Amino acid sequence: MIFDIVLEGGSIITMDDKNRILSQSCIAIKDGKIQAIFPIGSSSYEAKQKIDTRNCFIIPGLINMHSHLPMTYFRGLADDLPLNTWLQKYIWPLEAKLIKPQLVYDATLHGASEMIKNGISTTNDMYFCMNSIADACSQVGLRVFISEALIDNESPKEYRDNTIGRRITQLKEEYKDNPLIDFTLAPHSIYACSAQTLKTCAKIAKDNNILIHTHLSEIREEVENCLKIHKLKPVEYLKELGLLEVRGIFAHGIWIEEEEMELLAEKGLSSIAICTESNLKLSSGFAPIKKYQEKGINLCLGTDGVASNNNLDLLTEMSVTAKLHKALNNDPTMLPAQEAFAFVTINAAKALGKEKELGSLETGKIADIAVVSLQELENSPVYNPYSLLVYAINSHSIRDMIIQGKIVMQNRQLCNVNEQQILDKAAEYKEMILQATEK
Repeated sequence: MIFDIVLEGGSIITMDDKNRILSQSCIAIKDGKIQAIFPIGSSSYEAKQKIDTRNCFIIPGLINMHSHLPMTYFRGLADDLPLNTWLQKYIWPLEAKLIKPQLVYDATLHGASEMIKNGISTTNDMYFCMNSIADACSQVGLRVFISEALIDNESPKEYRDNTIGRRITQLKEEYKDNPLIDFTLAPHSIYACSAQTLKTCAKIAKDNNILIHTHLSEIREEVENCLKIHKLKPVEYLKELGLLEVRGIFAHGIWIEEEEMELLAEKGLSSIAICTESNLKLSSGFAPIKKYQEKGINLCLGTDGVASNNNLDLLTEMSVTAKLHKALNNDPTMLPAQEAFAFVTINAAKALGKEKELGSLETGKIADIAVVSLQELENSPVYNPYSLLVYAINSHSIRDMIIQGKIVMQNRQLCNVNEQQILDKAAEYKEMILQATEK
């Protein structure tokens, strides 16, 4: 067999069920999948392309479990505000004025490129104009699960006029031959969607095996309003509507009590996507990670959108999360580095229901791989690879990216897009967006 690509000589951080680390090893890729893993020099082989990964870690591509890619052009536009003010007075009015398919495409191209440079191979995204997101991510080479964002009385008319879920069915058919693209259903939140909308989403998701992606208990006021209006806590409300009967990714999950956690844990279908930096910046609070772990709830990480973060650096997100929760729990053993790294790899794949395909480096899995250079001063010496990945590495150490078996970044250079053109386009949109904010 002639392999498409062989990565030669690196230390492979497998994230398999034994958490093996394979020194001086090779990964052979063929037809988008990992065909073989073997020690360097142990066998002869032919490859169309060989990549020297000595003095490198080879890690699974990182998985970002909550993002809003098209909001990339809103970075830094409305900072230092409470969540409700930020959303209702700035973001939602601006989106109503500006959101068009071309802007969504261009902003997504920018954000997807940024993600790849940060070592991210997959993102779970929520927004509008799903075709534009799919096409932009395909162009860059990023894997994306695109959610049909539903906001009652706020979504553009073309989306409101569609029966919930119909658009996803159409898009799944349209992109069925594109392995990078999949679609999910995203009622924005319990406060932006009616009970009927949420109930309908639950039914469609269950009938069609579609994943649900929504915001949950991000701020205390959301919980208080739910109790006032529905006489139930948010997770109790979701259970009543059937949303705990399907695979669900719940972003934030800050203000959730123990009895609610028990409901989330019952079926094993619910995962929490923690967005630490966004929550810190908006002063929303701290996710109760320790209690979630005690209940056996699957945890993963998301960057959120850059309008609230303001970056797409999942490595930093992981590092901040691990260190913050040690301090909050007054326990330096809390969330050790290996556990934290699982949040952005295998745990995230489990949340998507894709743990047999993504999240670890094993024979037969999809070849989504990041190559981390250890040549920099700040990356030496290495005693514990997980420690280096969580506490020391930054995105500038991500040297190469392979997604679906194709090289999408090599030596920090994006392969499918022109980075300068993306920067020039962002400058053009900046002027348009500033004019829109003045009107």
